[in-house]
Amino acid sequence: MACPSLLRSSTSSFHGQFPIAASPPRLAFGNPRNVSVVKAAEVVLVEKTESEKVSRLKTAYLERIIPKLKEEFSYQNIHEVPKVEKVVVNCGIGDAQQNAKGLEAAMRDLALITGQRPVKTRAKASLAQFKIREGQPLGIAVTLRGNVMYAFLDRLINLGFPRTRDFQGLNPNSFDGNGNYGVGIKEQSVFPEIKFDLGKGRGMDVCIKTTAKTDKEAQTLLALMGMPFRETGPVTEVRRKKLRSHHFNRKGGGRK
Repeated sequence: MACPSLLRSSTSSFHGQFPIAASPPRLAFGNPRNVSVVKAAEVVLVEKTESEKVSRLKTAYLERIIPKLKEEFSYQNIHEVPKVEKVVVNCGIGDAQQNAKGLEAAMRDLALITGQRPVKTRAKASLAQFKIREGQPLGIAVTLRGNVMYAFLDRLINLGFPRTRDFQGLNPNSFDGNGNYGVGIKEQSVFPEIKFDLGKGRGMDVCIKTTAKTDKEAQTLLALMGMPFRETGPVTEVRRKKLRSHHFNRKGGGRK
């Protein structure tokens, strides 16, 4: 049986040669919202603490826009007041199959603009005439909701549109008839996060979905938020083409 004094001396000499590393400090079980910056593919996205902060556009909507809408349209219930439900930003990339680096660069730029990493949109069917196969990536898209959505709309209204070249206002007739509005941006360089490139510019489409029942209510909501609509009169109703009997002719012979 080994002597206890010998065991103690050997243990002390072992620790002298190999010092014990200090254990890492334990995290306090406090508020889980204090999260560091999220990194995805070398792109610094919006921090969780930043995404949980209430945007100034959302504050203006809750404090000033809702009372004006209730007064103008005589809403009886606050849940009848229209609001922005989501914003979808998409960008088409024709050479995504041949240029993989260009696709990753486009995803990185859109992530910097929106603060949320986009997903790849793929072809649902194969088209031989366009050399497109099923499942081939054709573009990227991102859906924004909540505080991140309001932050993006705030930057789009106050930074994106004023920096657009030869900007003369938004077309008030671009509503789809159900209270949703779509606008196209020719160059992403209008956002300060994107460096200006003399090469081929990349644009994107922004679709704003609201809970408004009519286009007039949706236009009033977006105008109160600061959307710079062109003054060309009230919103015109969407004309639906009247189909005649020869449109349903299966033989394709046209009019009889």
